[in-house]
Amino acid sequence: SKQLRFANVIKIARDMSRWQSGQKRGFASSFTFGTFLAVVADVTADGDQIHVDKLYVAIDCGVAINPDIIRAQLEGGMGYGLSAIAHSEITFKDGEVEQDNFPNYPTLRMSQMPEVEVKIVDSSEKPGGLGEPGTPIVGPAVANAIFAVTGKRVTEFPLSKSGLELV
Repeated sequence: SKQLRFANVIKIARDMSRWQSGQKRGFASSFTFGTFLAVVADVTADGDQIHVDKLYVAIDCGVAINPDIIRAQLEGGMGYGLSAIAHSEITFKDGEVEQDNFPNYPTLRMSQMPEVEVKIVDSSEKPGGLGEPGTPIVGPAVANAIFAVTGKRVTEFPLSKSGLELV
């Protein structure tokens, strides 16, 4: 059942991150495009500077046709999601978008990309989507980790709107 698959990815993410060790961290889970995900985020903070150290990801996307592509899609999607929460904002001036191309729409730098550990659940269910699920889940997991570590709630993205910087 869907509930069992969801509970399973949550348990796997908990176990692979050694959640019980007591380290302050963040968590998020989702069901997106037929895929179940659970993410645990480890961050460190130095004042208002935040670094995402590691993401533990458990995924049940049904039959895993190509595990390397599953990992690549999750890593890329999470990098894109981190870019969005760190920097990305569309602003307007005189009715026109100010970010007309990549030079004024900053993206994540390699030094900001955390380690991503992925556990793919062995499943015989029909395949789910992989293109999108990694992107929206990373923001909530990181925001929860920031709160756990700093006590500061992130209520707006990019992080600069909450007085934080991703380094």
